[in-house]
Amino acid sequence: MSRALYTAATGMHAQQLKIDVIANNLSNVNTDGFKRSRAEFQDLIYQNLRTAGAATGVDLTAPVGVQVGLGVRPAATARNFEQGDMKSTSNALDVAIEGSGMFQVQLPSSETVFTRNGSFKVDPEGRLVTNDGYPLEPSIVIPRDAVEVTIGLDGVVTARMDESGENMVELGQITLADAVNEGGFESIGRNLFRFVGGSDALRVGVPGSEGFGNLAQGFLEASNVKVVEEMIAMISGQRAYEANSKVIQTADQMMEETNRLR
Repeated sequence: MSRALYTAATGMHAQQLKIDVIANNLSNVNTDGFKRSRAEFQDLIYQNLRTAGAATGVDLTAPVGVQVGLGVRPAATARNFEQGDMKSTSNALDVAIEGSGMFQVQLPSSETVFTRNGSFKVDPEGRLVTNDGYPLEPSIVIPRDAVEVTIGLDGVVTARMDESGENMVELGQITLADAVNEGGFESIGRNLFRFVGGSDALRVGVPGSEGFGNLAQGFLEASNVKVVEEMIAMISGQRAYEANSKVIQTADQMMEETNRLR
């Protein structure tokens, strides 16, 4: 019975973590470029009360063993990088990725991090930056007298310098980064990811090339959180939590009955 108490407690801790992950997903349902997570679990070690093949008598062996599991533990919080819905903003500096890849952003520490949120702004130096002021990498500088900025499917950024449209200046090209192991991207907040899977596993390329998606100017990628699925998972987690708490109550009642024996 004591074993049941501790085993059920691990189940309650596991379901609490599941609800925590769901809560974070739902709180970011309107965060552009957000990728939902899923809690994954694995069973703990087992106590072998009898092994299969053990002798049970003269020339007799047990066909199956007796094992008692000791609960569950969190194994991972896997992030789902499925494409989110595209929403039109009509803002020339809003860019969405149709397919695989991430924008590269440089932190003040010179570290390169990654994001799917293409809501860019222009800082006082004319650079394309994120909402937190982190510049896009490679750097794109918009001239102050530019009349219009165009970002192509392949990431080429051009500026129209006069109303006639004859004076077009190429400002640079936006590149994307991706990895075969998407689990190597670790969220660090502010819509940013750090790649911890090893630099040799990271690929950098031109939008539209093999393995990379196209860019869509005037669009943003919405969060890929599906509210209905999260609500179903939340109900499932709540019921599992209740079931584990019921096990603890039942084990406690059994111990109480044992203590009453004369």
